Amino acid sequence: MNQQRRTFLAHALAGAGLLTLAPAQAVSAPGVLIPNVTGLYPVEVARVVAPVSTADVVRAVREWPGKIAVGGGRYSMGGQVAVTGGLHLDMRAMKGLVRLDAGARVARVQAGMRWRDLQDLLDPLGLAVHTMQSFSNFTVGGAVSVNAHGRYVGNGPVVNSVRALQLVLADGSTVEASRTRHADLFRAAAGGYGAIGVITEVELALTPNTRIERVVEEVALDDYPAWFRRVVETVDKDSGCIFHNADLLPPSFDAPVAVSWRSTTKPLTEPARLVPRGQSYALNQNVLFALTELPRGDLLRSKLIHPLLLERPSVKWRKAGDWTREMIDTALRFGGRYYLPYQLHATREQFDRAYPEAAALRLLKRRVDPAGRFSNELWATYL
Repeated sequence: MNQQRRTFLAHALAGAGLLTLAPAQAVSAPGVLIPNVTGLYPVEVARVVAPVSTADVVRAVREWPGKIAVGGGRYSMGGQVAVTGGLHLDMRAMKGLVRLDAGARVARVQAGMRWRDLQDLLDPLGLAVHTMQSFSNFTVGGAVSVNAHGRYVGNGPVVNSVRALQLVLADGSTVEASRTRHADLFRAAAGGYGAIGVITEVELALTPNTRIERVVEEVALDDYPAWFRRVVETVDKDSGCIFHNADLLPPSFDAPVAVSWRSTTKPLTEPARLVPRGQSYALNQNVLFALTELPRGDLLRSKLIHPLLLERPSVKWRKAGDWTREMIDTALRFGGRYYLPYQLHATREQFDRAYPEAAALRLLKRRVDPAGRFSNELWATYL
């Protein structure tokens, strides 16, 4: 097979995720591209390995002499799962159940398992995931690595439901980390984007499955904070709000549509217990939801979306970096932060202001990864 054809096949396999079909399969070719969900900013790596066990990860880390990055579902947008010229560990084949204790409400899974696969195991037992992001096609390890948030009220990010992590460090050693054992590694791995090691197993706290009802309300923007404290932050968890989000619609963004899911004993209107497999969560599905489920969705389409698209011609430069940095500055002025899975448009000064804890992460990394072997485009830019 000539070199051009080898490179083409490597691109195709990496892009389609087919490198996970065989144990510890590896592809080496000049210019293997690792894409992400946006299709923007693919990263050119030297080698891809798809482990199926912790032993495979240990072997890959010990044998590879250069930089190493870790990827799961690849839903981060700015090269957080790969590093130029390095090794890409594709964790999607590490998707097995390690242990499930229904009585103790604890599950331990390999890091490449997707939340939807875990839900299949939990639902027959009357259990549910404690905390995850809105979509179930992410990998568990990836969600922990970005410390994903959901729409849960009072739960905080996903790390609050993580009991323990198994990590492979830069020297190839395997470590069990929790809040009481190797706590510094546990804190750095949750939300650390692979900076200090590879998450290979995750132990999660579970929760009972409950029946919930959607409640949609329109709230005046100025009234929303007080409304949220009164209606959403309830102490009565038996009838309280489980999930909540408020959507601000263009062009004025001044009329929140509050969508809450509250505990209920009412009869089910949706008999399906789990979302269908293969759900893509594409943009058109979200638009369809807005048009069909939100108040006056038909008017949203006819009176807002179409006029906005048709009112005048639009010719412009792609200046996403400019408005992203402006939004980050606004968040920082109010004491907030920006979320790291997005494109790498923030300046180094903005990153340091938003994440002053990075100084402690740098010190820990020098101790456990002195050669800086674990990296990706995010950390190559900011860490």
